[in-house]
Amino acid sequence: MPGRRPVPRPVRLAFWGAVRGGVHVDDAGLAAGVSVSSARRWFAEAGGVISIGPGPVSDRFLSLAEREEIAVGRAQGLSARAIAGRLGRAPSTVCRELARGGEPGRYRAVVAQQRADERGRRPKRAKIAACPRLRAQVQAWLDCKWSPEQISAMLKAQFPDDPEMRVSHETIYQSIYVQGRGALRRELAACLRTGRAVRRPRRRADERRGRIAGMVMIAERPAEADDRAVPGHWEGDLIMGAGNASAIGTLVERASRFTMLLHLPEGYQPATVAAAMTQAASSLPAQLRRSLAWDQGKEMAGHAQITMATGMPVYFCDPHSPWQRGSNENTNGLLRQYFPKGTNLAVHSREHLQAVAAELNSRPRKTLGWRTPAQALDQLLSQPHTVATTG
Repeated sequence: MPGRRPVPRPVRLAFWGAVRGGVHVDDAGLAAGVSVSSARRWFAEAGGVISIGPGPVSDRFLSLAEREEIAVGRAQGLSARAIAGRLGRAPSTVCRELARGGEPGRYRAVVAQQRADERGRRPKRAKIAACPRLRAQVQAWLDCKWSPEQISAMLKAQFPDDPEMRVSHETIYQSIYVQGRGALRRELAACLRTGRAVRRPRRRADERRGRIAGMVMIAERPAEADDRAVPGHWEGDLIMGAGNASAIGTLVERASRFTMLLHLPEGYQPATVAAAMTQAASSLPAQLRRSLAWDQGKEMAGHAQITMATGMPVYFCDPHSPWQRGSNENTNGLLRQYFPKGTNLAVHSREHLQAVAAELNSRPRKTLGWRTPAQALDQLLSQPHTVATTG
């Protein structure tokens, strides 16, 4: 807009960095020192794409000084590999620069730099906007609900000798979403599988959405739970039915492998799981309510209520670490003999679950020296040092 002062690059970097980190657009704008209206305008203009705008030239591009070194080396009759060795660049970089940086057999650093600046000038007209044939083909396939990646691959296959009919899937996305590059109709966004009007920031590898409030990680669990000498430390999880529409809760005592099953006929919402867990734990003596380890599933969002009602603290396992609940994982495998995958688990009665648990608890286990879990638990409870509680 005429008369509008350019926003400093660090401000835009701060804004987009906050958005990438999961901060709401309004809050990201305020944190960067700009108005809410400006933040929303930036986000809308970028189509939801994380953009940092123009900035200093990256080190991966040749500088004018490096181009002058190339010109000197060329005048000396050095090979591209020898020149690359001087610069600390890849030989292919120097070969490409010589091929496009000047007239055949002649290389001038200033001319090559001017051409590079011209190529790097932004905003650049989108390739799809510059080629009506390409635009028409891309739009036709988008109307057929093809993904941009499929379109990019099929263009290469159907037009192998026509470089004009090549475009990357990212260029297609930007041509739909980014204002100023709108070579494609904005309504074509509805043809994409997501159907979103704007693009969302990609989730970082270490980001975990919907984090449960007040989690205490398994690393803080008492050390006595590790050697399995003291009973009362449990591992829990859900086994899921068809379409994740039903579930059964599983609890395994670490020292004895004693198993309890939670009846969840109404689903596995946090309040439902907390009520079933409280009911199951209330049948246990105090010395068997020392701790519970669970995956970071949302069904355990009511862990504070469980701890308050039972006195049993809940510790959460690290993401993608099933070995931290090894006994429970093994037991869940055994339970699939009774509750096959792809079936409705809500049809099983509480009495049936109790019968299955009793059968597992009376099955001899090699890891227990061929004792049953029920026998191992009775033996542990009979030992004097296990009677006192940890409280």
